[in-house]
Amino acid sequence: MTTSTTTPPHLIIAGFHALSDPIRIRVIELLRQRELCVCDLCDALEISQSKLSFHLKNLKEANLVNARQEGRWIYYSLNLHQFQALEEYLTDIHSNSVFYPSRSCCQ
Repeated sequence: MTTSTTTPPHLIIAGFHALSDPIRIRVIELLRQRELCVCDLCDALEISQSKLSFHLKNLKEANLVNARQEGRWIYYSLNLHQFQALEEYLTDIHSNSVFYPSRSCCQ
């Protein structure tokens, strides 16, 4: 896998994997509006904290969200730099891919 960005390939892979789950997409949509704590996310998504923790872990490992602790609460926000890296990856594919006519198999 070649990337034109400085983003390591494993983060590109993790990013697209993280974006493949409907719950994680819903989390991202909520975080597009503002930073939220875990309890607000649980309420909005109507899911348990343990289930949300699994999805937040995936998003954090993909570097798609930032987490900051304030007292006993953890607040999450989008890491827009990582979304930009994924966008640049797709743009590079779109702009710099050359498609040759297919050839017969096994020639």
